[in-house]
Amino acid sequence: MKIYVFGNEDLDFDNNAIKVAERLKDSVEKCEFVFVKTNQDLPFAGEKDIVIMDTIYGIKDITLLTDDDISNISQGKRTTAHDFDLGFQLKYLKKIGKLGKVTIIGLPMEKDMDYLRIQSILRKLVAQDIQGS
Repeated sequence: MKIYVFGNEDLDFDNNAIKVAERLKDSVEKCEFVFVKTNQDLPFAGEKDIVIMDTIYGIKDITLLTDDDISNISQGKRTTAHDFDLGFQLKYLKKIGKLGKVTIIGLPMEKDMDYLRIQSILRKLVAQDIQGS
């Protein structure tokens, strides 16, 4: 299962997903982290099911977002072009039918990461993927 990792390694408030993926990359079986560079085209257009891990402004804890939550992604204040592009592109690809089921592992900006919880979430998602649900 591929986990698409977003963030900007140069910005401390936007690189939690990168740090988490680097730390957990060898600890979850059948889980491959794909690092998406800032302003890179989304590599998963047309895929059936995707999992994204990203830092999300305004959440206080690790949050699992699903298809129903995509329409609620805010287009508020932006720091980089990447911040605008991800939310916009997800909504757009959904609207034109080029994006299947989406799950986002949202990480808070200003909190120490609970690596065991994230690892547990990843293992659950891999198990669901193997079962085909």
